[in-house]
Amino acid sequence: MLTSLVEAAPRPRPAYRSFRTSVSRVVRMSPHFTRVTFSGDELAEFGTAGLDQRVKVVLPIAGRGFVDFPEGEEWYQAWRELPAERRNVFRTYTVRAVRPADREVDIDFALHGDLGPASAWAMQAAPGDEIILIGPDELSPGRALGIDFRPGTVDTVLLAGDETAAPAICAILEQLPADASGVAMIEVPTAEDVLSVRSPAGVEVRWLARGGGVHGERLVPAVRDWVVRTCCAQGCIPGAPTSSAAVRDLVAAENADLEDAPLWDVPEGSSLDGDCYAWLAGEASVIKTLRRFLVREAGMDRRQVAFMGYWRRGRAELD
Repeated sequence: MLTSLVEAAPRPRPAYRSFRTSVSRVVRMSPHFTRVTFSGDELAEFGTAGLDQRVKVVLPIAGRGFVDFPEGEEWYQAWRELPAERRNVFRTYTVRAVRPADREVDIDFALHGDLGPASAWAMQAAPGDEIILIGPDELSPGRALGIDFRPGTVDTVLLAGDETAAPAICAILEQLPADASGVAMIEVPTAEDVLSVRSPAGVEVRWLARGGGVHGERLVPAVRDWVVRTCCAQGCIPGAPTSSAAVRDLVAAENADLEDAPLWDVPEGSSLDGDCYAWLAGEASVIKTLRRFLVREAGMDRRQVAFMGYWRRGRAELD
Protein backbone atom coordinates (compact mmCIF):
# COMPACT_ATOMS: atom_id res chain seq x y z
CA MET A 1 0.00 0.00 0.00
CA LEU A 2 1.48 3.34 -1.11
CA THR A 3 1.47 6.26 1.29
CA SER A 4 0.57 9.54 -0.33
CA LEU A 5 3.42 12.00 -0.38
CA VAL A 6 1.08 14.89 -1.05
CA GLU A 7 0.60 16.95 2.05
CA ALA A 8 -2.86 18.12 2.92
CA ALA A 9 -3.49 21.70 1.88
CA PRO A 10 -3.36 24.09 4.85
CA ARG A 11 -6.71 25.29 6.10
CA PRO A 12 -7.44 28.90 5.18
CA ARG A 13 -7.39 31.45 7.95
CA PRO A 14 -10.87 31.89 9.46
CA ALA A 15 -12.70 35.05 8.43
CA TYR A 16 -13.30 35.96 12.08
CA ARG A 17 -11.19 35.37 15.16
CA SER A 18 -10.79 36.70 18.68
CA PHE A 19 -8.65 39.74 19.51
CA ARG A 20 -7.54 40.45 23.07
CA THR A 21 -7.80 44.18 23.72
CA SER A 22 -8.09 46.78 26.43
CA VAL A 23 -9.86 50.12 26.57
CA SER A 24 -7.55 53.04 25.84
CA ARG A 25 -10.04 55.92 25.48
CA VAL A 26 -13.70 56.64 26.26
CA VAL A 27 -15.43 59.68 24.74
CA ARG A 28 -19.02 60.60 25.56
CA MET A 29 -20.16 62.07 22.24
CA SER A 30 -23.77 62.86 23.21
CA PRO A 31 -26.36 61.90 25.82
CA HIS A 32 -26.89 58.52 24.12
CA PHE A 33 -23.61 57.78 22.28
CA THR A 34 -20.22 56.81 23.69
CA ARG A 35 -17.14 55.98 21.62
CA VAL A 36 -14.80 53.40 23.09
CA THR A 37 -11.33 52.96 21.61
CA PHE A 38 -9.81 49.49 22.02
CA SER A 39 -6.06 48.90 21.78
CA GLY A 40 -3.88 45.82 21.58
CA ASP A 41 -0.99 44.39 19.58
CA GLU A 42 -3.28 41.81 17.96
CA LEU A 43 -5.29 44.63 16.31
CA ALA A 44 -2.51 45.09 13.76
CA GLU A 45 -4.28 42.26 11.88
CA PHE A 46 -7.85 43.44 12.47
CA GLY A 47 -9.90 43.65 9.25
CA THR A 48 -10.30 46.96 7.45
CA ALA A 49 -13.08 46.14 4.95
CA GLY A 50 -15.31 48.57 6.83
CA LEU A 51 -18.85 49.61 5.86
CA ASP A 52 -21.37 47.88 8.17
CA GLN A 53 -19.18 44.89 9.01
CA ARG A 54 -20.33 43.21 12.22
CA VAL A 55 -18.18 42.28 15.22
CA LYS A 56 -18.89 40.75 18.61
CA VAL A 57 -17.98 42.55 21.82
CA VAL A 58 -17.41 39.89 24.50
CA LEU A 59 -18.02 41.14 28.03
CA PRO A 60 -16.20 39.89 31.13
CA ILE A 61 -17.85 37.77 33.84
CA ALA A 62 -17.56 39.38 37.24
CA GLY A 63 -14.76 37.72 39.17
CA ARG A 64 -13.79 35.46 36.26
CA GLY A 65 -13.08 37.77 33.37
CA PHE A 66 -12.50 35.67 30.24
CA VAL A 67 -11.01 32.55 31.83
CA ASP A 68 -13.75 30.33 30.38
CA PHE A 69 -14.15 31.96 26.97
CA PRO A 70 -13.11 29.65 24.10
CA GLU A 71 -11.03 31.48 21.53
CA GLY A 72 -10.43 28.83 18.86
CA GLU A 73 -11.97 28.66 15.41
CA GLU A 74 -14.96 26.76 16.81
CA TRP A 75 -15.45 29.21 19.65
CA TYR A 76 -19.19 29.62 19.23
CA GLN A 77 -20.03 25.93 19.54
CA ALA A 78 -17.68 25.58 22.49
CA TRP A 79 -19.29 28.64 24.10
CA ARG A 80 -22.76 27.13 23.69
CA GLU A 81 -21.64 23.97 25.50
CA LEU A 82 -20.47 25.85 28.59
CA PRO A 83 -22.70 26.04 31.67
CA ALA A 84 -24.79 29.21 31.56
CA GLU A 85 -22.98 30.80 34.49
CA ARG A 86 -19.64 30.45 32.66
CA ARG A 87 -20.77 31.89 29.32
CA ASN A 88 -19.48 35.40 28.69
CA VAL A 89 -22.22 37.64 27.35
CA PHE A 90 -21.53 39.17 23.95
CA ARG A 91 -23.32 41.67 21.75
CA THR A 92 -23.05 42.64 18.08
CA TYR A 93 -21.74 46.03 16.99
CA THR A 94 -20.37 47.78 13.94
CA VAL A 95 -16.79 48.97 13.86
CA ARG A 96 -16.65 52.75 13.50
CA ALA A 97 -12.95 52.99 12.62
CA VAL A 98 -9.86 50.78 12.40
CA ARG A 99 -6.28 52.06 12.64
CA PRO A 100 -4.03 49.01 12.19
CA ALA A 101 -0.83 51.05 12.38
CA ASP A 102 -1.91 52.36 15.78
CA ARG A 103 -3.39 48.98 16.75
CA GLU A 104 -6.71 50.64 17.57
CA VAL A 105 -10.40 50.00 16.89
CA ASP A 106 -13.25 52.43 17.63
CA ILE A 107 -16.76 51.21 18.45
CA ASP A 108 -19.67 53.56 19.09
CA PHE A 109 -22.18 52.38 21.68
CA ALA A 110 -25.80 53.54 21.68
CA LEU A 111 -26.61 53.93 25.37
CA HIS A 112 -29.94 52.96 26.89
CA GLY A 113 -29.12 52.90 30.57
CA ASP A 114 -28.49 49.60 32.30
CA LEU A 115 -31.29 47.80 30.43
CA GLY A 116 -28.72 45.79 28.47
CA PRO A 117 -25.34 44.37 29.49
CA ALA A 118 -23.34 46.11 26.74
CA SER A 119 -24.90 49.51 27.40
CA ALA A 120 -24.32 49.07 31.14
CA TRP A 121 -20.69 48.13 30.47
CA ALA A 122 -20.10 51.06 28.09
CA MET A 123 -21.50 53.55 30.60
CA GLN A 124 -18.86 52.44 33.11
CA ALA A 125 -16.00 51.67 30.70
CA ALA A 126 -12.60 53.06 31.67
CA PRO A 127 -9.05 52.87 30.28
CA GLY A 128 -7.46 49.56 31.15
CA ASP A 129 -10.67 47.50 31.05
CA GLU A 130 -10.07 44.23 29.18
CA ILE A 131 -12.38 43.14 26.36
CA ILE A 132 -12.35 40.45 23.68
CA LEU A 133 -13.46 41.41 20.18
CA ILE A 134 -14.54 38.73 17.69
CA GLY A 135 -13.77 40.44 14.41
CA PRO A 136 -12.50 40.06 10.86
CA ASP A 137 -8.97 38.86 10.17
CA GLU A 138 -7.30 41.15 7.63
CA LEU A 139 -5.13 38.25 6.40
CA SER A 140 -8.09 35.94 5.72
CA PRO A 141 -9.58 35.47 2.23
CA GLY A 142 -12.96 35.86 3.91
CA ARG A 143 -12.12 39.26 5.41
CA ALA A 144 -15.29 40.87 3.97
CA LEU A 145 -17.67 38.48 5.75
CA GLY A 146 -20.35 40.25 7.77
CA ILE A 147 -20.83 43.21 5.42
CA ASP A 148 -24.51 43.59 4.50
CA PHE A 149 -24.35 46.87 2.57
CA ARG A 150 -23.99 45.47 -0.94
CA PRO A 151 -25.68 47.75 -3.48
CA GLY A 152 -25.45 46.97 -7.15
CA THR A 153 -25.23 49.69 -9.74
CA VAL A 154 -27.99 52.02 -8.59
CA ASP A 155 -28.83 55.69 -8.97
CA THR A 156 -29.91 56.32 -5.39
CA VAL A 157 -29.27 54.86 -1.94
CA LEU A 158 -31.59 55.00 1.05
CA LEU A 159 -30.09 54.39 4.49
CA ALA A 160 -32.54 54.34 7.40
CA GLY A 161 -32.36 53.26 11.02
CA ASP A 162 -32.49 54.20 14.68
CA GLU A 163 -29.66 54.97 17.09
CA THR A 164 -28.48 51.36 17.10
CA ALA A 165 -27.89 51.64 13.36
CA ALA A 166 -26.27 55.08 13.53
CA PRO A 167 -22.66 53.79 13.77
CA ALA A 168 -23.16 51.53 10.75
CA ILE A 169 -24.87 54.28 8.72
CA CYS A 170 -22.11 56.74 9.56
CA ALA A 171 -19.42 54.22 8.59
CA ILE A 172 -21.19 53.54 5.28
CA LEU A 173 -21.61 57.26 4.54
CA GLU A 174 -17.91 57.90 4.97
CA GLN A 175 -17.04 55.13 2.50
CA LEU A 176 -19.55 55.89 -0.25
CA PRO A 177 -18.10 57.04 -3.58
CA ALA A 178 -17.90 60.80 -4.04
CA ASP A 179 -20.61 60.76 -6.72
CA ALA A 180 -23.15 58.81 -4.62
CA SER A 181 -26.69 60.16 -4.41
CA GLY A 182 -29.46 59.55 -1.89
CA VAL A 183 -30.41 60.09 1.72
CA ALA A 184 -29.58 58.80 5.19
CA MET A 185 -32.27 59.05 7.87
CA ILE A 186 -31.24 58.36 11.46
CA GLU A 187 -33.77 58.48 14.27
CA VAL A 188 -32.19 59.30 17.64
CA PRO A 189 -33.60 59.92 21.15
CA THR A 190 -32.84 63.67 21.37
CA ALA A 191 -31.65 66.58 19.27
CA GLU A 192 -28.41 66.51 21.30
CA ASP A 193 -27.63 63.09 19.79
CA VAL A 194 -26.86 64.46 16.33
CA LEU A 195 -23.32 63.33 15.43
CA SER A 196 -20.79 64.75 13.03
CA VAL A 197 -20.32 62.61 9.93
CA ARG A 198 -18.78 63.07 6.50
CA SER A 199 -20.91 62.20 3.48
CA PRO A 200 -20.84 62.75 -0.29
CA ALA A 201 -22.34 66.05 -1.42
CA GLY A 202 -25.18 64.22 -3.14
CA VAL A 203 -26.29 62.29 -0.02
CA GLU A 204 -28.50 64.20 2.40
CA VAL A 205 -28.16 63.26 6.08
CA ARG A 206 -31.25 63.76 8.25
CA TRP A 207 -31.18 63.30 12.01
CA LEU A 208 -34.68 62.78 13.40
CA ALA A 209 -35.08 63.37 17.15
CA ARG A 210 -37.88 61.36 18.79
CA GLY A 211 -38.05 63.71 21.76
CA GLY A 212 -39.95 61.24 23.92
CA GLY A 213 -41.86 59.54 21.10
CA VAL A 214 -41.77 55.83 20.36
CA HIS A 215 -39.30 54.18 18.01
CA GLY A 216 -40.28 54.77 14.39
CA GLU A 217 -42.56 57.72 15.08
CA ARG A 218 -40.29 60.09 13.15
CA LEU A 219 -38.50 57.58 10.91
CA VAL A 220 -41.45 55.81 9.28
CA PRO A 221 -43.28 58.89 7.89
CA ALA A 222 -39.98 60.52 6.84
CA VAL A 223 -38.93 57.48 4.82
CA ARG A 224 -42.35 57.09 3.26
CA ASP A 225 -42.48 60.73 2.22
CA TRP A 226 -39.00 60.66 0.70
CA VAL A 227 -39.61 57.43 -1.21
CA VAL A 228 -42.94 58.66 -2.61
CA ARG A 229 -41.26 61.81 -3.88
CA THR A 230 -37.95 60.32 -4.98
CA CYS A 231 -37.72 56.66 -5.96
CA CYS A 232 -41.07 54.90 -6.23
CA ALA A 233 -40.48 52.22 -8.82
CA GLN A 234 -44.10 51.64 -9.82
CA GLY A 235 -46.11 54.36 -8.11
CA CYS A 236 -46.92 54.17 -4.42
CA ILE A 237 -50.24 53.32 -2.90
CA PRO A 238 -51.65 56.48 -1.30
CA GLY A 239 -52.71 56.71 2.31
CA ALA A 240 -49.37 56.86 4.15
CA PRO A 241 -49.83 57.42 7.89
CA THR A 242 -49.46 61.08 8.80
CA SER A 243 -50.20 61.17 12.53
CA SER A 244 -48.02 59.87 15.35
CA ALA A 245 -50.89 57.69 16.54
CA ALA A 246 -51.26 56.09 13.11
CA VAL A 247 -47.53 55.30 12.96
CA ARG A 248 -47.58 53.84 16.48
CA ASP A 249 -50.52 51.60 15.56
CA LEU A 250 -48.81 50.44 12.37
CA VAL A 251 -45.55 49.58 14.14
CA ALA A 252 -47.40 47.90 17.03
CA ALA A 253 -49.26 45.68 14.56
CA GLU A 254 -45.99 44.61 12.96
CA ASN A 255 -44.48 43.92 16.39
CA ALA A 256 -47.40 41.70 17.35
CA ASP A 257 -46.96 39.77 14.10
CA LEU A 258 -43.22 39.20 14.51
CA GLU A 259 -41.99 35.67 15.09
CA ASP A 260 -39.11 34.81 17.41
CA ALA A 261 -36.73 34.20 14.51
CA PRO A 262 -34.35 37.08 13.70
CA LEU A 263 -35.63 39.57 11.13
CA TRP A 264 -32.68 39.66 8.77
CA ASP A 265 -32.71 39.50 4.99
CA VAL A 266 -29.90 40.68 2.75
CA PRO A 267 -29.73 40.14 -1.03
CA GLU A 268 -27.16 37.53 -2.00
CA GLY A 269 -24.10 38.97 -3.66
CA SER A 270 -24.89 42.54 -4.65
CA SER A 271 -28.39 43.90 -4.96
CA LEU A 272 -30.40 44.05 -8.15
CA ASP A 273 -29.22 46.95 -10.30
CA GLY A 274 -31.84 49.64 -10.63
CA ASP A 275 -33.00 53.05 -9.57
CA CYS A 276 -32.82 52.67 -5.79
CA TYR A 277 -31.21 50.49 -3.10
CA ALA A 278 -32.44 50.54 0.50
CA TRP A 279 -30.53 49.53 3.64
CA LEU A 280 -32.68 49.40 6.78
CA ALA A 281 -31.62 48.51 10.32
CA GLY A 282 -32.82 49.03 13.87
CA GLU A 283 -35.80 47.96 15.98
CA ALA A 284 -37.35 44.94 14.28
CA SER A 285 -41.01 46.03 14.08
CA VAL A 286 -40.05 49.45 12.69
CA ILE A 287 -37.77 47.86 10.09
CA LYS A 288 -40.49 45.38 9.12
CA THR A 289 -42.92 48.28 8.69
CA LEU A 290 -40.50 50.09 6.38
CA ARG A 291 -39.68 47.00 4.38
CA ARG A 292 -43.35 46.18 3.87
CA PHE A 293 -43.92 49.70 2.54
CA LEU A 294 -40.94 49.59 0.15
CA VAL A 295 -41.81 46.20 -1.34
CA ARG A 296 -45.60 46.09 -1.22
CA GLU A 297 -46.49 49.74 -1.74
CA ALA A 298 -43.51 51.40 -3.39
CA GLY A 299 -42.99 48.46 -5.76
CA MET A 300 -39.30 47.91 -5.04
CA ASP A 301 -37.89 44.50 -5.85
CA ARG A 302 -36.95 42.46 -2.74
CA ARG A 303 -33.43 42.21 -4.13
CA GLN A 304 -33.10 45.99 -3.76
CA VAL A 305 -33.81 45.99 -0.02
CA ALA A 306 -31.48 44.85 2.77
CA PHE A 307 -33.12 44.89 6.19
CA MET A 308 -31.78 43.91 9.61
CA GLY A 309 -33.70 43.76 12.88
CA TYR A 310 -30.88 44.68 15.25
CA TRP A 311 -33.14 44.40 18.30
CA ARG A 312 -36.76 44.02 19.34
CA ARG A 313 -38.61 45.83 22.07
CA GLY A 314 -38.76 43.67 25.18
CA ARG A 315 -36.25 41.14 23.89
CA ALA A 316 -32.50 40.58 24.15
CA GLU A 317 -30.31 40.88 21.09
CA LEU A 318 -31.57 38.96 18.05
CA ASP A 319 -28.64 36.59 17.51
